[in-house]
Amino acid sequence: MNVAIVSTYELGRQSFAVGSAAAWLTGAGANVRCLDLAIQKLDAGTIKWADVVCFSVPMHTATRIALRMAQRVREVNPDAHLCFFGLYAAVNEPLFRSIGAGTVLGGEFEPGLVAMLNRLRDDPTAPQRDAPLSLDRLQFRVPDRHGLPGLPQYAYITTADGRRRITGYTETTRGCKHLCRHCPVVPVYGGRFFAISADVVLADIEQQVAAGAEHITFGDPDFFNGPGHARRIVEALHDRWPTLSYDVTIKVEHLVRQQELLPVLRDTGCAMITSAVESIDERVLEILDKRHTREEFELVVQSTRQLGLPLNPTFVTFTPWTTAEGYVELLETLANLDLIENVSPIQYGIRLLIPSGSRLLELPETQAVIEPFDPFALVYPWNHPDPRMDELHQSVLTIIQEDQQREAPRRETCERIWRTATRLTGTSGSRPKLREGFGYPAVPQLSEPWYC
Repeated sequence: MNVAIVSTYELGRQSFAVGSAAAWLTGAGANVRCLDLAIQKLDAGTIKWADVVCFSVPMHTATRIALRMAQRVREVNPDAHLCFFGLYAAVNEPLFRSIGAGTVLGGEFEPGLVAMLNRLRDDPTAPQRDAPLSLDRLQFRVPDRHGLPGLPQYAYITTADGRRRITGYTETTRGCKHLCRHCPVVPVYGGRFFAISADVVLADIEQQVAAGAEHITFGDPDFFNGPGHARRIVEALHDRWPTLSYDVTIKVEHLVRQQELLPVLRDTGCAMITSAVESIDERVLEILDKRHTREEFELVVQSTRQLGLPLNPTFVTFTPWTTAEGYVELLETLANLDLIENVSPIQYGIRLLIPSGSRLLELPETQAVIEPFDPFALVYPWNHPDPRMDELHQSVLTIIQEDQQREAPRRETCERIWRTATRLTGTSGSRPKLREGFGYPAVPQLSEPWYC
């Protein structure tokens, strides 16, 4: 059978999931072609050729694009079997079925893809019998990346010395052992995670190094879910490729508890740690169930700075519980902690998404503000109780877009946003003390900012 695997958007990364799907389907005898619509156009010839078109839906933006592209696939090849796989698949199964999906696979999706292939070989009209969500432990295979665009076409990292490094992407675990209420991983994995064997991870890195990678992004929801596993991988990575750098994502909670591992990261080539801080407001942190405090965040800022490990904090700056005073205080706090250069401007405009299955739906605070589920936006819409905050959100997004187009320094964007926030909300505050920038980023920066 002919199978087209389509990635729509993965933060400028070459997809691990698509490569893994290709490896499993090729191993089962399928003829596989891959498309990455973040770089390529939807090729009508490939769609006409395909008996099955599989969309990878690992995140919100990717899913919304996939829904639009599926309509185009139907126009080009109405007989193709549609499949959706990945984090957003099972939780949105009714929506995918409504547009004609024959197979929906969430969680550990790879065996389900093989089962789909065998089912359709026997009977092209046979319905899916297996559950759309599987959390069975599996033996991962090295992703087959040959059908994807080359690494130089994807996002890159700019290091502190101003050099651009070709960036690869891999994962060492799937799922997460934490239950943060706003996280889309939680409705699928429910506090479970699965380690990908070190041999598979290192073989995947090896093929990307051979393809030109000078830096690797580890895309695990939390790199320290299995700290021993993480340590073995980065030490082996550094032994084999001493000049290869990498970046990771780690919770504040783990950065506090696993401080003895931070020098290991530094010494093995870690260029940057992303941490989903989300807020400095204790009430918001409690609602999101982040399991850290503002004080612990500031402790992590201090400890990583002392070790020379750049911190890339990310935030959900607009929630129904964010106050005008709290927003201004966040800007001033980041300036006082000397973190303005560390924060991608898009982080000042991130608005809370409440997807299907979110643990936030358990809270009366959420039920008080949400509207009915919007199946096309894939969220429960909400308006802030203070209309000034929704106006501020739109103004902040406009500033970010304008400054991105003119490549404004991060400190200028922060100051513009601070002035707008104090004017629109009528709050008072001390103007952020912003250090002068350099001719190159003071901290490493990925060319594709972390979004969703």
